[in-house]
Amino acid sequence: MLIEYYSKRYKNDLEKLKNELNLYRHENHLWFRNEHIPNSAGTLCLHLIGNLNHFIGHVLGKTDYQRNRDQEFVLMDISRHDLFQKINETQEIIERSFNMITNESLTDAYPLLKFEENESIEFMLVHTLSHLNYHLGQINYHRRIFDQ
Repeated sequence: MLIEYYSKRYKNDLEKLKNELNLYRHENHLWFRNEHIPNSAGTLCLHLIGNLNHFIGHVLGKTDYQRNRDQEFVLMDISRHDLFQKINETQEIIERSFNMITNESLTDAYPLLKFEENESIEFMLVHTLSHLNYHLGQINYHRRIFDQ
C-alpha cells in the first residue's frame, strides 16, 4: 500500500510542476533570474529532473541515467515543451522504478550512501519527495515575482 501512495504522490507533484510551468504567461520568464534569485524556474525544473532520475530512476530503477548535476544549473532557454517532455519521461521512469520496489523492501538500506549513515529506501523516497516540493514552492514564488 505504501508504494502505491508514494507513486501517486510523485505523479501528482510532477503534474503540479508542469502546471506551475504552464502558468507562466511568458515562456521566456521561466529563465529569469537576478542577483538575489540565482536559480530560474527552468533551472529548478532541470535540477528536479536530474535529482529524480538519479536517486529513484538510476539507483532504485536500475536505469542507465548518468547525472551531470553541474549542467542542471547552466543549461538555459530550453522550451517549455521540452521541459514537459523531460518531466513526462521522468514520470515514466519513476513509475517503472516503483514497480521494482515492494512494501517490504522499503526498510532495506538505500543502495547509495547519500548522508553520513545509510538510510532506508523509504527515508530516501520521503527525502526526494520533500526536495521536489521545496523546489516546487520556489518555482511558484519565482513565477509570482518574474511573470507579472
